[in-house]
Amino acid sequence: MGNEVNKDGKHWLSELPFTKVNYILFIAGLFVIILGYVLMGTGELNSTQSLTVSPIVLLIGYLVIFPVAIMYKKKD
Repeated sequence: MGNEVNKDGKHWLSELPFTKVNYILFIAGLFVIILGYVLMGTGELNSTQSLTVSPIVLLIGYLVIFPVAIMYKKKD
């Protein structure tokens, strides 16, 4: 069970689905999301920063960068 080999004779862990670019995009998305929460937490209660800018930054992180990081595949 621990030595599962595919039909090409390679171990299943030798071909991971994500590349270095995917992981870089994941990390960038994580930083954007953290930035959005920091902006939300540091702004005044009813400021433009807390009510408009930070939700837009969070949406970009969750709905743009993370899906791109998951779906990105280098063309051969």
